[in-house]
Amino acid sequence: MLSPYSLSIVVSSVLGLGLAIPSYTCIVMGNLDIIRKKGKLSPTDVIFLAKGIVNILLQCVLSLQGMLYVLCLQVCYMTVVRRFLYTSYYFLVYYNFWLTVWLSAHYCTSITNLSYGFFIWIKRIVSNFLSQLLFLTALGMFIVSVSWFWIVYAESIPSSENSTEASGIVFYAFFSYSVTANTLGVILPFCLSLLCLVLTFSFLIRHVWRVKNNDSGSTRPNLQAHVTALRTIFFLLLIFTFFCVSQMDIFLQNSPLYIVFWNLQLLSPSVEAAVIFQASNKLRRTILRRFWTRSWRNTET
Repeated sequence: MLSPYSLSIVVSSVLGLGLAIPSYTCIVMGNLDIIRKKGKLSPTDVIFLAKGIVNILLQCVLSLQGMLYVLCLQVCYMTVVRRFLYTSYYFLVYYNFWLTVWLSAHYCTSITNLSYGFFIWIKRIVSNFLSQLLFLTALGMFIVSVSWFWIVYAESIPSSENSTEASGIVFYAFFSYSVTANTLGVILPFCLSLLCLVLTFSFLIRHVWRVKNNDSGSTRPNLQAHVTALRTIFFLLLIFTFFCVSQMDIFLQNSPLYIVFWNLQLLSPSVEAAVIFQASNKLRRTILRRFWTRSWRNTET
């Protein structure tokens, strides 16, 4: 008989799969449909396509981890399973964070039009070499995730008869590599995304103030796209922050908040799918047109 806490984890795992996989499948298929018709994706669409693939895999790993923890706890402690789950989880989370950085950088450099050489260079890189940039980012985060877990695991094997010395080596390895991995995979992308958010927001405020104080008879520009970009960065950064906070649940294992954090983490990829849908009018139109055409054909037959 499952406890209410365990049952909630199973329900969230299944619900997360039921919400995230269809949503991200639509995002991936919608972008592939755009490629088939236009032959090329915009930088935002490329990042949304990458986020769709990454979050499908992340949701599968999260749900698998949750259901194994409840239904077959002994399997979670098997070395092979633990290696796979931890390495896959950290790689997908770190890479998803960096996808948020590149999306925020693209929005920031496109909207602000800053004349500094660094921002011009970032804009040129994101616009012209985005695919290579995403590949190198994925390769870097994979190396960080794999080396972090495997090195710590290797150091955890006692190499001498002195248990005190061995435990000290284990603690030093865990601390040094965890700090390095989390700095590269969490802290650095968070700071860069926050910087892009602040720059974008300050530019929009300054732009609106200038328009308001100019000739009142002139036509005011449509800022809907800029507001959508700013809203997207904010919500993605909010999900980013929640993920970082939810990692503190290790200190709440005897508290109901531990289960709450875990359940919300299982559903977070679905929330990010909603953010992507609101950010791309082109993607929404493509998906709606596809489903409308399919339903119309079914009605005709």
